[in-house]
Amino acid sequence: MIKCINKLQSLLDCTRSIDFLAPLALRLYLVPIFWMAGTKKLSAFDSTVDWFGNTDYGLGLPFPYLMAGAATWFEIIGAVLLLVGLAVRWVAIPLMVTMAVAAVTVHLQHGWLAIAEGSGFFANERTSAAVERLNVAKDILREHGNYNWLTENGSVVILNNGIEFSATYFIMLLVLFFIGAGKYFSIDFWLAKKFRA
Repeated sequence: MIKCINKLQSLLDCTRSIDFLAPLALRLYLVPIFWMAGTKKLSAFDSTVDWFGNTDYGLGLPFPYLMAGAATWFEIIGAVLLLVGLAVRWVAIPLMVTMAVAAVTVHLQHGWLAIAEGSGFFANERTSAAVERLNVAKDILREHGNYNWLTENGSVVILNNGIEFSATYFIMLLVLFFIGAGKYFSIDFWLAKKFRA
């Protein structure tokens, strides 16, 4: 039995020769997320600054111009650096800070779920009430709209805006912080190979 388990473990260990695919996949997954978030902030920068600083309807953060600028450029430059695999461990730090700030200031008050669900471990009163309203909205769309056409490319949902996505991105960045950009498909790998022998 032990011999068989060791043989299976040896087969599993053979996959380490392509372990560079994991950090590459994480990087490529995160690129469009940060690129879209950063360019969206940049395209409406005055509104972003106002939202960052306003205490009535925004985040109420100090130094809103500086904070909005930092978040915007960390996301845009971070996306580019993740794409090419340059300074990945370094850029993971400000991006993790950005995700932590977003989780605490924007999403935490809504709980865990990004999309409202009525049941399950992370469902709460807010998400259950949202699902009740969603069911009413679906009934209205079925009665007064072409529901099949409206939903042929995806379901109608209510955004809960919980910390689920920001926490997930934070964890992905944390992994990249510890393991780096990966072999072969990153500038970091080739620079290290040349200059850090």
